[in-house]
Amino acid sequence: MKKLKIAIQKSGRLHDESLALLKDCGIYIDNGRDQLKAAATNFPLEIYYLRNGDIPQYLNDGVVDCAIIGENLLVEKGEGINIVRRLGFSKCRVSLAVSKIFEYDSIQDLNGKRIATSYPETTKNFLKEKGIEAELHIINGSVEIAPNIGLADAICDIVSSGSTLFKNNLKEVEVILKSEAVLAVSPNITTNTNKILDKLRFRIQSVLQGRDSRYVLLNAPNDKIDAIIKILPGMKSPTLLPLAEKGWSSIHSVVNRDTFWEVIEELKAAGAEGIVVCPIEKMIL
Repeated sequence: MKKLKIAIQKSGRLHDESLALLKDCGIYIDNGRDQLKAAATNFPLEIYYLRNGDIPQYLNDGVVDCAIIGENLLVEKGEGINIVRRLGFSKCRVSLAVSKIFEYDSIQDLNGKRIATSYPETTKNFLKEKGIEAELHIINGSVEIAPNIGLADAICDIVSSGSTLFKNNLKEVEVILKSEAVLAVSPNITTNTNKILDKLRFRIQSVLQGRDSRYVLLNAPNDKIDAIIKILPGMKSPTLLPLAEKGWSSIHSVVNRDTFWEVIEELKAAGAEGIVVCPIEKMIL
């Protein structure tokens, strides 16, 4: 039976969150310790555990059909590889940083300077766009130490919380791009395998939509229903059910996680009572 071959990071945060997403999609992995390849027990899927930086090449060569990978790596190494779904986790940014004592006013201050980076193509393209000429030093790992040992005047690297920069007496001065985990597809994927990918995308869409939404139940006097329904974004329209108490109804709907508190405040102001909020495991539109 034909299987979809998917690559994920061998270890680290992206690895853990990728496996959690597949588990929430109802896909169970027969995964022994230190395996480089594993198969799903209930879905036509094989997982390849690879070094993050190698995944774009495996996609381009057609060794794997798709991958869960950081968008920043596709920008650096993944020309010609399409993103089919943004996944909303493992968010970070690729940024320029300098020593805290470096007097930085604008990108022009890096003209003629030395920049250490693990992202030479991304850095080079950004500097070219800004009209800056700088000397690049390509380093794989521990880029943050470069200014402290006199190897470079600035660095370009991924930043999540900024704590690593802080520990190394660096300050972030330019954000080149913002990144998150994405589902990327090989340009060589076959028609039959793409059909399996469509099934996976459907499951991922349902899981992520559920993560981004909250189910809301509330009670309201009937003369307040119209005002309350106008506040609720819902899916198509809220569900309306009569309560045992005359003149009252129960309203059920879905709200976005990011605007949840603002919507709840508006509902209370409009006369909603007994508001109950529940997480949504899956949401199929």
